[in-house]
Amino acid sequence: MNSFKDIETLLDKWQHSIFGYLPKIILALLVIVVFYFIAKLFRNFSLKFYSRVFKKQSDIAKIISVVVYFFFLLSGVFLALEVLGLEGVLTKLLAGAGIIGIVAGFAFKDIASNAFAGFLLNVQRPFKDGDWVEIDGVFGTIKDISWITTSIKTISGQEVFVPNQLIYNNVFTNYSTFSKRRVIFKSGVSYGDDLDLVRKVTLEEVDKIDAVLKDEIIDFYFTEISSSAYNFEVRFWVQFNHQKDYLNAMNEIITRIKKRFEKEDISLAYNVTTLDFGVKGGVNIFDKPIVTKTE
Repeated sequence: MNSFKDIETLLDKWQHSIFGYLPKIILALLVIVVFYFIAKLFRNFSLKFYSRVFKKQSDIAKIISVVVYFFFLLSGVFLALEVLGLEGVLTKLLAGAGIIGIVAGFAFKDIASNAFAGFLLNVQRPFKDGDWVEIDGVFGTIKDISWITTSIKTISGQEVFVPNQLIYNNVFTNYSTFSKRRVIFKSGVSYGDDLDLVRKVTLEEVDKIDAVLKDEIIDFYFTEISSSAYNFEVRFWVQFNHQKDYLNAMNEIITRIKKRFEKEDISLAYNVTTLDFGVKGGVNIFDKPIVTKTE
C-alpha cells in the first residue's frame, strides 16, 4: 500500500509541475517563434540594404545579413531560457562559450587575422583582379582575392599566395591605380660636355617617344656632380596597362639617348673609374708630347 501511495504522490508532483511549467513552456516557445520571424525579417532587410551599399561585394552583404539573423535568433533563445527560469543554464552556457572562444582565439589567431584583413580588402578594394602590384616584395598581377590569401601571378609565371594580414602590416604598391606610370631615367655625362645641350637633346628625344603622355610635363634635372660626371635624371609619364608598357618606354629612351648623344658627341659617363687621358678637357698622351719644364 505504501508503494502505491508513493507513486501517487510522485505523479501528483509531476502533474503540478507540468501544469505549473506549461504556461512558461508555451511562452518560451512563443518567444522563440516570434524571434525566429523577427530574425528572418531583419535578415532580408539587411540583405537588401547592404546589397545596395556593397554593389560589387555581394558576399559582404550576405555575411552581414547572416550575422544579423543569428543575433536575433540567439537573443530569442536566451530570452526563452530566462522565461523558463533557467538562468543558471544560461550563465553556464555563456561561461562555456567564453572559454571556448578564448581557446579558439589562440588556436585560430592567424586565420582570424587573415580573414579580417580579407574582409577589409573586399570592402576597401585597394586593388582588383589584373592590377599590377608589389606586395611584400612580390611583383606581378592580382589573380584572386580570397578571405585568407591573395594570389599574385609573377612575371616569371609562378602563382604566389600572400597572407592577407601581411598586406595590411606592410607597404604595398598598386601600379595600375592611375592607368599611367612614370618612367625615371638616370644617367650622367662627362665634365667636358655642354650641359645646356645635354638637357635640350634629352628632352627632344623623350618627346619623340609615342607612348609619352603629351599632356603631362617632362621633367629634367641635373642631380649631382659626382667624382667623374654630371648626373641627371629625366622623368616622363606613359600609359600603363601592362609591365611591358613601362619596359618598352625605358628601352626606347635608352636607345634614343645613346644614339643622339653619339651624334652630338656627348659622352655618357661610366659607373666605373677609368683612366682616360683623352676625355674632353684632358690630354691624349699618344697624340701630344708631354712637355716638362726644366730648370
